[in-house]
Amino acid sequence: MKTAFTSTELEYTFMFTFKKVNSVILEGIKPFFDHLPVDPYIKGNYRSRKLSRFILSGDKLVKLPHGYLYQSKQYNPIVGDVKREFEELDAGLIKHEAFQHLVLAFIDSCKLHPEAEIGVHQIRTTCSPNNYGNPAPEGIHRDGTDFIGIFSVDRKNIQGGETHLYTARKEKPVVSKILNPGELLLVNDHEFFHFTTPIKPEFDSEGTRDVFVLTSPSLIAE
Repeated sequence: MKTAFTSTELEYTFMFTFKKVNSVILEGIKPFFDHLPVDPYIKGNYRSRKLSRFILSGDKLVKLPHGYLYQSKQYNPIVGDVKREFEELDAGLIKHEAFQHLVLAFIDSCKLHPEAEIGVHQIRTTCSPNNYGNPAPEGIHRDGTDFIGIFSVDRKNIQGGETHLYTARKEKPVVSKILNPGELLLVNDHEFFHFTTPIKPEFDSEGTRDVFVLTSPSLIAE
């Protein structure tokens, strides 16, 4: 696992920014969320997830060997100090032009170090009239990385799912925004805590929230 760069080592420092990634055509990648395996590390069976890590070699995105996700309890009080293993992203998704554009937009926007690893989490959170979904069961938190990108792929029949940024856990959020499909939030993890509110159905049926969460470093080790 690559070590996170310190604040003084970062070549490009920003606080946070939102952007619409017009080069990512969502219709081609939405179907890849329909059969994600349930995240076994969270109770309730409302979250599904896959995960892979990448590095940019020249202008080519290269998938690195399979590994496990690890965060300490300092950053994740729910599943910290646990080696979490997830299935890899589908090969068809990785090759898809829209996916490639998304990862390259993250790399370019963060001005990442040439050897930086990127972790890409593909996550669906579901909810029903009797069971709300919690995109961030660990509460207000940092991930323990340098940069975070949250990209909204789809929102179906849901209310909530509003992303908040905080300068401190006990302070009011300085940013509150629902990410609409096609929008990317970039966050300097050294500067902000983040949280996304639970989701509930807008109508009397199941609802889903589909996102990619990108991090650098990847927090993945072999």
